[in-house]
Parts: sequence; C-alpha cells; structure tokens
Amino acid sequence: MRLLYFSPRLNIVVFVTVAVGLVTFSSYFIDGNIWGTNHKFYPVSRVPIKGPGKPPIFAYWISGTKGDGKKIFRLLKAVYHPRNRYLLHLDAGSTESERRNLARLVQYEKIFQAFSNVDVIGKAYAVDRSGSSVVAAILHGAAVMLKIWNDWDWLITLSALDYPVVTQDDLLYAFTSLPRDLNFIDHTSDLGWKESERFDKIIVDPNLYMDSNMKCFMASETRQTPDAFRIFTGSPWVILSRSFMKHCIYSLDNLPRKLLMYFTNVAFAAESYFQTVICNSPDFQNTTVNTDLRYFVWENPPTLEPLLLNQSNYKAMVKSGAAFARRFIEDDPVLQKVDKLILRRKPNGVGPGKWCSGPDPNRKGLGADVCAIWGDINVIEPRSTAKKLRKRIAKVVSDERLHANQCKV
Repeated sequence: MRLLYFSPRLNIVVFVTVAVGLVTFSSYFIDGNIWGTNHKFYPVSRVPIKGPGKPPIFAYWISGTKGDGKKIFRLLKAVYHPRNRYLLHLDAGSTESERRNLARLVQYEKIFQAFSNVDVIGKAYAVDRSGSSVVAAILHGAAVMLKIWNDWDWLITLSALDYPVVTQDDLLYAFTSLPRDLNFIDHTSDLGWKESERFDKIIVDPNLYMDSNMKCFMASETRQTPDAFRIFTGSPWVILSRSFMKHCIYSLDNLPRKLLMYFTNVAFAAESYFQTVICNSPDFQNTTVNTDLRYFVWENPPTLEPLLLNQSNYKAMVKSGAAFARRFIEDDPVLQKVDKLILRRKPNGVGPGKWCSGPDPNRKGLGADVCAIWGDINVIEPRSTAKKLRKRIAKVVSDERLHANQCKV
C-alpha cells in the first residue's frame, strides 16, 4: 500500500497529460510522495495469470469526501479480490487526518500487505460532482493505475455510497469470456431537456483551480450546441476498458483533449464526457454495451440523485441482475444483509472467494476471518448468481452486436 501525493493546482488538461509522471515508484516514504510497504515476490499462485480462459483483472477507482473514510474501507473489503487493483481517493472536503487514517487502515491489513494491490491518494484535490472536476479525478485515477499496474482489463468507478450485490468471484466469472475491449457505459444521443439546461449553458467549476471543495456556478452567457461532434449522455458510473482509457489519456487523436476542453464548462460532465468520446471515436464506438450494471431507484420524475436504498429494496436489488447498487447510508441494515446472504463477508473481513484457503488456525470462533490463509488467486468459484449475471451480460452484448453502430442516434 502506498499513500500517493499529487499537486492540486493543475488545470484539467495538464492534470491528465502529466498525471502519470507525478509519481516515483522506486522507493516508499512515510512522509514523502508515497507511503506504504515494499512490493514482494510471491509464488505463481499469488500472481495474476492472464490469458485465454483466465479471469480478468478489475481496476477499482473508489472515491469519497469528508466523513467517507470508513465507508470506503468497508466497500474496499466488500469488493476485494487479490487479482484486482484498487486506488482510493478522499477529496479536498476531507482532512489530512482522514486520509492518513484511511491509509493506516489499508496499511495494517495483512491481506493488502501481502498482495500489494491497494493504494491511497495522499494529497487530495477539490472535486464537485456537478462540474468537470470529477472527470479530471477519474482520468487522474486511471492514469495513476496505468502507471502502477499495467495489467488490468477494466476500470470500475465506485463511490462511498455504492456497494456490490454480487461476489467478486461471480463478477470475474461473468466477465471471463468477454472481449477485453468492451465498454459498459449507459449512453444515448437523445438529450431532451439536457440540451438547453446543461449543454447550452456555461458552468464554471472552481475546483479545477482552488484547493478546497467549492460549488460550481453558472455564467450569464450561453452557447450553441456543437456541430463538430455529437453529444451523448448517460450514467456517470462506468466500466471502461484499459484500451479506451489509454485512448482518453495518451491518444494521438486530438478528440479526447478537445472534448475535455468543451466539457470543462458543462454541468455534470461525468454523465457525458466518456459517452461523447467513445461514440465519436471510430475505433471505439462499436465497443459499447449500453448498461452500467447498476441498480438504482428513482423518484418520479427523477431528481439528481437516486433514492436511498434500504431493506425494502433488497429482493428487487438481487433480482435486478446488477453488479452494484447505490445509494446507501452508512451501516444501513440492508448492507449487513448483503454481507451475510450474498457476500458471506464477516464484519471485519473481506468478501471470500475460492482463493481463500481458510481461517487462521490460531483464531477460531464465529468472528474468525475465513480468508486468513490464501490459495491460488487464479481460481474462481462461481455460484448460480454468477451464471445468471453472465447470461444477462451476454444477452446485452449480443443485442448490441446486432447494430452496425452501437452508439445509436
């Protein structure tokens, strides 16, 4: 585990362009750029093996703000698997103490030390989800993970308000047979009311140039809807391929940077930036799968945020075939129900999988961690829910393949 520090005073373009050069990985410092333990060599059973028929590797970007440290840590344990990669970020709304406490929780966890696949962003920067700073944060996270770990297949974005409704073994199984270039991204070109309320108006996001979290504000001027590219919009929660994230960050094509400039002044840019880039990029527009694999409950008519979930939503949530759900309040009883009945996770343990060989023989009892001893991390054990999820994803992918252009206009 490392605590990663990056400068908060970079504009959105420089932020993305130079993000991968901000970290030095040759050593680890308690109060320097990186805080953590040295990576160690392990036998093959503890190293992810890639290839045909092998499970993928997910890179999780998990973000939060003030007071979200414990929720992020719980979410981390719920989605943990030794094959995956995890980068945690508490934004500038949190304190230095909160970020260090989160880093310590990670650092002292035996499993995280052993597999060295969890890192924490040390010096936070300002983020407001109603502006473009959240896009900068996601691109930053992807750039850092491409630098630290270049073996992952898909980037999954989560926040402290999310929680899984399938095990990692189930999710890995569902994605094992899929082409690694697919992008699970909810999208549409039917802008409706958003055209006049979001894209014709100009928003200023001060979090791109201020140290502290601040609210975005509208400019008095308006602008025309672009004709150089077609705008697409959808869910801000995405599962994106490594090849597409490289396109957004490193591509010689100027489109991702040009769109980044445009979306700097668009409200809720995370709901449109990746959709617009992918659907205007010939090499990627036929890699979309029009779903975010999330479960939400909305008011009618919908508001900006979905409703908070509780035990009354449990059955529908499980039957939905989603991989993740949102929003939950901290320690809601429904989370305990998910832990017990779906994840089979102990209160202080990670979600078990086939890689777990058993509890510590020196610590027995009901609260014993069932993943205290580890086996082969390349072996997964799907349940019946995994097969249902795999069929659902396969059907969506098959339906998308029927269209010559999956970014339907």
